Amino acid sequence: MAIEVILHIHNQDPIIGEIETLPKPDDQIIKVSNPRYRDGRDLQFLEHGVTTVLWPIRQLSFIEILPGEAEEEIIGFVRD
Repeated sequence: MAIEVILHIHNQDPIIGEIETLPKPDDQIIKVSNPRYRDGRDLQFLEHGVTTVLWPIRQLSFIEILPGEAEEEIIGFVRD
């Protein structure tokens, strides 16, 4: 199941994409599928049709993990 994330890159606009697993502390790159700007536009520095990018983690300030569909369906306390 893909995890949707927002990558905050040094001196650039944030990028949304999907990753398969969260990076481990010793990872040096992150594999991002379907990279795009937050408003859905294509990234101007990628060739047309590119769907997967390997990004060096050292270029990232931080990564936001967006809530998935499973987390949105959680039902709180229900009293019968």
